[in-house]
Amino acid sequence: MESKSEERISWFPVPPEADLPENLRGLFSKARQRLGFVPNVFRVYSFRPERLSAWFSHYKQLHEPTENLNAAEREMIAVAVSMANGCLYCLVAHGAALREALGDPILADRITLDYKRAGLNAKHTAILDFAVRLTKAPLDCLEADLQHLRSLGLTEYEVWDVIEIAAMYNFTNRMSQATGMLPNREYHALARASK
Repeated sequence: MESKSEERISWFPVPPEADLPENLRGLFSKARQRLGFVPNVFRVYSFRPERLSAWFSHYKQLHEPTENLNAAEREMIAVAVSMANGCLYCLVAHGAALREALGDPILADRITLDYKRAGLNAKHTAILDFAVRLTKAPLDCLEADLQHLRSLGLTEYEVWDVIEIAAMYNFTNRMSQATGMLPNREYHALARASK
C-alpha cells in the first residue's frame, strides 16, 4: 500500500507546481490558504494548464449563489449527478462541500448517497430529479421539466444554471473517471461536525 505522500492521484503525469504558470501557482496558493491543501482536481487538470484555467473560471461562475439557487443547492446538483455517474472524486469532494454549505453533515451525506430518501422538499427533489434525468436519460428531458422548475420559484437564468451545473458535472465526472483521479484524503474529514 502506498503512503499518503506517494499516493498516485492520476493515470496521467502530474506536473510539479513550480513548473506551472504564475496564475495557476496563485490558484494553488489560494486553495492552500482556504482549505489547507490543493485539491487533486487542480493538480491533475494542470496536465493541460490552459484548460485548467478555463475550467476553473467556468466552475466559479456556476457556483455563484443566486436568490433562488444557493450554494448548497448547487452542491446538491453536483453530488446527485456524481452519484448517478458513480464518480468517486466528485462524491468525496462535493460531499464535503455540501456538508460545509449545509452545516448539517448527516443531511448532506444522505443527499449525497440517496437524495430520494433524504427528506427533501419539492423544489430540491425536482431540481435533483431533473439533473439525474439529464445525466441518465437526456432524451427524456422535456420543456415541461423546465416549466416545473420555474413553477417552484427558479428564474429563467437559474433553470439554465441547473442545466449547466448538471452538464458540467457530467463532464468533470467523466474526466475524473477517465484519468483515474483520486480525491484528497483531507476531504473525508471536512465539515463532519454540525454548525
